[in-house]
Amino acid sequence: MGGMMNMMDATREQDADHRFAAAAVESFISDAMAAVGLPTADAAKVAQLMTEADLTGADAHGVFRLPQYVRRIRAGGVNTRPRITVEKTAAATALVDGDNGMGHLVVSRAADTAIELARDAGVAWVGVRRSNHAGTAGLYAAMPVAHGMIGLYGAVANANHMAVWGGADSLLGTNPLAIGVPSGAGPVVLDMATTVVSYGTVKNYALQGKPMQPGWMVNTATGDDILDAKRAAEGLLLPIGGYKGSGLAVMLGFLAGPLNRAMFGRDVIDFNADDASETNTGHFIIALDVARFLPLDDYKAEVDRHVRELKESKRLPGVDEIRMPGERRRQCREDRARNGVPLAPALVAQLDKMAAELGVKPLNQRTSS
Repeated sequence: MGGMMNMMDATREQDADHRFAAAAVESFISDAMAAVGLPTADAAKVAQLMTEADLTGADAHGVFRLPQYVRRIRAGGVNTRPRITVEKTAAATALVDGDNGMGHLVVSRAADTAIELARDAGVAWVGVRRSNHAGTAGLYAAMPVAHGMIGLYGAVANANHMAVWGGADSLLGTNPLAIGVPSGAGPVVLDMATTVVSYGTVKNYALQGKPMQPGWMVNTATGDDILDAKRAAEGLLLPIGGYKGSGLAVMLGFLAGPLNRAMFGRDVIDFNADDASETNTGHFIIALDVARFLPLDDYKAEVDRHVRELKESKRLPGVDEIRMPGERRRQCREDRARNGVPLAPALVAQLDKMAAELGVKPLNQRTSS
């Protein structure tokens, strides 16, 4: 299984015709964001986080999302100059109001707030309301890790593509969960949707004309698997672990949505279908100072020991490697930082068209590898 996954990862990389230097991708995103009205510093921040998603292998949450973000901004669905406010509600809690700004800006402010509060209180819980799609969850769970803390992030997804277990109404999103812990090798990051795959992955497959795998989506009328990503509207994504994934999506929704006076359930605005409406997306982030329990270096050493023992444990037949959360993320980042970010031809064509509309230099005229 491990060998098969490695082969699949390699195949996905080889299918892309071109690799583009991370600096080229980042400058392209920044120029596009500035062209639709974001202040220079905000455009650069969004570009840095989106590029980090691409570097770490979250292909459905990096530059792939740029045309959709641009479309929503131009339709008035996102505030390009938000007044993001932080209300500290207790020693270890705060609520961030994003003023309908780009989610990357809002959630990174929430992460900074959580880290600041946790330095004093040892732990912090920061809720977010009036935000937007913020990319991959792992970005934000990893932020406290850089400060010697454990990070935990959850959100209500920006569209409903799943039913509660046993149901057929689309009332739940892919509501993601990410957890980051420090180790000697770098952040150990679990980043997962509560569906088998994210809807961004489905959109990416549709763009490239690639068939989906059985068990990802089900046709609500027939109960059959949907393998053609372009027919996604006919069905729903399936949860991880059956009823357990459904239950986890519900509980993450309660924590990120109603607790922050943000959207959940039937109230969620589908940002794929509605470009002009405010989504009032809810998130939460927790930061925990490791040093309040034991010295940081001691904790890292213990994590490293356990990771080593888990990876060296006896394997099932056909498995050539046991991988830990965040391991592929680190390997992917090292490869792409050195060799460039692979982008599918269909995506490059879409980005070229958008560049012409915005009057910015296309990717192929920037430094590529």
